Amino acid sequence: MNIRANILLRVYLAFGLIVLFALAVFVRLCDVQFRQGHKWVAMADSLSIKEFEIEATRGNIYSVDGSLLATSVPEYELRMDLFAGGIQDDKIFNSKVDSLAMKLSGFFKDKSAKDYSRLLRKARQDSARYLLIKRKVSYQDLKIVRTFPLYNIGTHSGGLMARPKNRRILPFKALAARTIGYKNENVANGVGLEGAYGNYINGETGRQLRQRITGGVWIPVNSDAEVAPKDGADIISTIDINIQDLAQSALEKQLIKSQAHHGSVIVMEVATGEIRAVANFTKVEEGVYKEQFNYAIAGNQDPGSTFKLASYMALLEDKKVDTTTLIGTENYRLPGGHVIKDSHGSVGTLNVKQAFEQSSNSAIAQLINRHYSTDPKQFTDHLYDWHLHEKTGLQIPGEAKPWVKNPSAKSWNKNMTLPQMAYGYEMMLTPLKMLTLYNAIANDGKMVAPIFVREIRRLGNPIEQFKAKVMNEKVCSDETLSKIKAMLEGVVTNGSGKQVVHNPLYKIAGKTGTAQVADANLGYKAKRQYQASFVGYFPADKPKYSMIVVINDPKGAYYGALVSGPVFREVADRIYASDVNMYNKVEERLAGNTVAPEAKAGQSQATKKVYNAFGIKALYAAKSGYFNSVDTNNGVAYEENTPVKGVMPNVNGMGLKDAMFLLGNAGLKARVKGSGKVISQSIHPGSRIGKGLVVDIMLQ
Repeated sequence: MNIRANILLRVYLAFGLIVLFALAVFVRLCDVQFRQGHKWVAMADSLSIKEFEIEATRGNIYSVDGSLLATSVPEYELRMDLFAGGIQDDKIFNSKVDSLAMKLSGFFKDKSAKDYSRLLRKARQDSARYLLIKRKVSYQDLKIVRTFPLYNIGTHSGGLMARPKNRRILPFKALAARTIGYKNENVANGVGLEGAYGNYINGETGRQLRQRITGGVWIPVNSDAEVAPKDGADIISTIDINIQDLAQSALEKQLIKSQAHHGSVIVMEVATGEIRAVANFTKVEEGVYKEQFNYAIAGNQDPGSTFKLASYMALLEDKKVDTTTLIGTENYRLPGGHVIKDSHGSVGTLNVKQAFEQSSNSAIAQLINRHYSTDPKQFTDHLYDWHLHEKTGLQIPGEAKPWVKNPSAKSWNKNMTLPQMAYGYEMMLTPLKMLTLYNAIANDGKMVAPIFVREIRRLGNPIEQFKAKVMNEKVCSDETLSKIKAMLEGVVTNGSGKQVVHNPLYKIAGKTGTAQVADANLGYKAKRQYQASFVGYFPADKPKYSMIVVINDPKGAYYGALVSGPVFREVADRIYASDVNMYNKVEERLAGNTVAPEAKAGQSQATKKVYNAFGIKALYAAKSGYFNSVDTNNGVAYEENTPVKGVMPNVNGMGLKDAMFLLGNAGLKARVKGSGKVISQSIHPGSRIGKGLVVDIMLQ
């Protein structure tokens, strides 16, 4: 075979192999296209099209007066694609990465510029496409970050990725924080309103198909298949933010003063059972208290003397005693040797009303033991009829179950239990449970369950409304009710609450309570620890609010009147002062044109506004910005007082602020003596003056 034939053979062989390879590729292509096409199309879609969740906007929580208690604001998690379209070129990246690092360091102040630069360069080397830069960035901060080097190349091409998330905020911060509560992915059972009404507040998450395009950006596709998110509903709570502020402020102040371990305050509207305020504070360090536990609804303790209300109600309802029945207050010895005595010592023989007012332990223990020892179930049946052994069925989670003994209980002691229950021991009740009982007395015997939520709204329209559940239509007869009310008022006017709680301007009814608290498993003998309480309602002649104050482990004084009484009085006083609808028989004074109220001379606009607000007729003789007023029988007439340049103004009758304004504008230096309004000036009005002149003004 010659050389030419050999070469042609090889060419033909090579061409044949190429043709065979092309045929194989074609066959394989047909197989992929037609036989396996659906498989690969589905795989392609799974890589470029993905379903995303669209977070619903959570509903808000409002106070009863419309104040915003909790809302959601957007915040962003910032990440960076180090190989985004606009920064793929190493030259562009390297020229601006240090500038970006300096900006990030200066803005966030969490790393040095060198650390940021090292982080970004290392991520670039590792081909990072999702580097975390910063969490919890506000929208305002995000707008600033977008102007930084590299990021300002373009919304996506600069590599900055902002992942939005909703953050829950409390505009009033610590006010009612425990009642508002919280719920997040780290908490199995939510707390407060956020936890109880999460299904309403959270809304429904939406769904959206998105396709990935060049640069790693996902854009929506097929809007017909989109499921829009359903925003959460709004919760209208019963909390009054102003009363809440009063309760927290007064409680915290008293806890610091008494160096107590913890305390709580609850304010309830009598007729509706709506909770207007719940304050709870726990000592975290000396002089510092924070809201860590809801003692108001979960703090089961021996109630102490506040429970005597229930004991006397039972006695009066069963007609075992009357308010005039006499009883001794000497030490009462039980079978077995235990002695019940009063901490303030015996005050001799008193009638039942006086014994209640003086909070005698000995008296009530004798009365209950004497009349119910042969049939203790008759006494405990009253407690069960008043639902003291049951939860109230609150709208928020965490309510502790009360514990009230009856004769069938294994721990019932035939000699000790009944007389000790009489003054609030051998049982466990929360502050809210005790308040519910007292609220029933204020509500003419109707016991209602406390409520925290008035309404649920969506897009401003009510979708569910709540009213208080009636637990007992009438806890006792009208006769008993009348006597109990008089006894509760007597505590404040004549008894243990007289020195601290009594206010001559309006009536308060209530009861003091002091209980020795058991120390875990060590009982009552380990360390003397007390709980001071005051619970009642106001105004007593037409009750609108009931309130309980409980302070645990105060140092020094520990009696309910001295420790909890001041908190009750401060909150009640300020609520009463701010609610004109509670004023009764307030002396009215009518101001007519014959006796015009005195007003300081000065700026006309402010003075006119005050007179107009009071509906007082005024005669305006001039349109000057400043004037001096003169009282007349036909209203209030005004003398014009227009400042003239170079002439001493008349500041007589003015307050210091207006006088100094005019004198300063005239270029004068004023020396001031006294306080009140100007009664004399050293330079006579109308005199020629020059700048820098000193004038003496006397105020009185």
